[in-house]
Formats: sequence, structure tokens, C-alpha cells
Amino acid sequence: QVQLVESGGGTVQAGGSLRLSCAASGRTFSNVAIGWFRQAPGKEREAVSCITTDGDTMYADSVKARFTISRDDAKNTVYLQMNSLKPEDTGIYYCADLRGEVVPHGPLPYSYEYDNWGQGIQVTVSS
Repeated sequence: QVQLVESGGGTVQAGGSLRLSCAASGRTFSNVAIGWFRQAPGKEREAVSCITTDGDTMYADSVKARFTISRDDAKNTVYLQMNSLKPEDTGIYYCADLRGEVVPHGPLPYSYEYDNWGQGIQVTVSS
């Protein structure tokens, strides 16, 4: 079955950078969109970014110009490069796959639209 595993998290100071990876096994990324979500303690899960099968990207307003999502289908891996990190970026980050159609540059898909989820990885940004 499909498995998604996040890696690359950790603790950084404000203004620093991290690159998260989402690696898949059991199914390739080539025919699915991949999204990143995050959840801070006591807050709802928030859609951060999504990349379609064609490589089109979408971002939450809060991370535009700071985060970059990309995919390497040959490696079955999607990346989230996070620059200029802020304390409010702190949370558990999840990746998920979506087999349905995603409109490029449209609204970020809702959490319930995704089919399979990783276990999440902690990102902490200190001030």
C-alpha cells in the first residue's frame, strides 16, 4: 500500500531555512498531486502548499515568497523548501497525496480531499 514519510524537520532560528522531504513507496508520485499541511498546537490543520502532476504550484498566502514546493518523480519525492522562517511557521508538517483533479492556481484543496497521509514531522522556529 501507499506510504508517505516526511523528513528534514528540526529546530531553527527565525530567518533560517529548512527543506522538508516527502518520500513515497508503494505508488509513484507521477499520477497524483501532493500537498503539504501544518498544524500548530491547539490550532486547526492548515493547508500550506500543493503541487499538481504537471508541476503547477499553489501556496497559502502566509507562506508565499518564502516556501517553494517541488517534485522529483524519478525519486518519488516532493520537497518543501522553507526560507525566512518565522515563529508562526512552527508546527507539525504533513504531506498527503490527492488523485483527483486539482485546478492550477485555484484554491488549495481541503484536507478531506486527500487520500493518504504521512505521519508528520516537527518544525520549530525559535525567536
